[in-house]
Amino acid sequence: TLGTQTDYRDGETQTDPYSPEYVIIPSGSVPELLTLATLTWGRGLPAGLAEVEMIERAREKRAWEATLPALDSASHIAKRRKMMDDMERKEWAFREQEIEKLQKVRLEVFKELLRRREENQMELDAKRLDDHRQNHQKAKEEKIKKIHHDCALMLRKLIAKRKNVMGKLERRDIIKEYTDFASQTYAPLSRIGFFPDNHSERYVVKSFYLNTFAGLCELEACLPDSVTQVKIQAPKPKYTTTETGFVRRSARLEVELAQVHQ
Repeated sequence: TLGTQTDYRDGETQTDPYSPEYVIIPSGSVPELLTLATLTWGRGLPAGLAEVEMIERAREKRAWEATLPALDSASHIAKRRKMMDDMERKEWAFREQEIEKLQKVRLEVFKELLRRREENQMELDAKRLDDHRQNHQKAKEEKIKKIHHDCALMLRKLIAKRKNVMGKLERRDIIKEYTDFASQTYAPLSRIGFFPDNHSERYVVKSFYLNTFAGLCELEACLPDSVTQVKIQAPKPKYTTTETGFVRRSARLEVELAQVHQ
């Protein structure tokens, strides 16, 4: 009549299917079902080909045990011992076959693991080779770029030398320098000792009248009144009016002509 609510999912509270550990049987009988008591869900159940073979072997063994002679005479004891030795050899041979099958399965698993490891190693080696090749390619491109730069520099030097092969002294052409905006006058080079960024503060305007309050007051006192005091003049009317306030016809025509002209 009561219900409970837990904090867990149904999958977390699910258990294996019920398998009884033993059953109540009449005295003197051993049911075959007890041979499957060791099988549980996930470990033998649901039954497969291996479990069916195990059940068949158990049936054969029970049938063989039923054929064993009784221990009532020496000949029966010897025969029983011989039969048990033969059965033991068969069981050992079967066990060896099972071990060989298990070893084959393990060997296949090892082969698969080795194959995967080799594939991963090959991928890693390929990635390393690709990185190595990219580094070499980058170094090669930088080297080629430096060679091109050095080649252009040497060509410029050769061209400059060919302009004055005889080594004659040339007089400075001031007009040519000032007409060419790429000359040393407008764009001097740093290799001849000129650094335009040095002493840049000398171009900054420094004035007493602009940097100090006293200078600003003195500058303001020197300015005329027309600069500090603004005078506003009323705009002139656009139309010429009469004494009575009417606009003359001639003034209106002049304004229209001016608008047409614009």
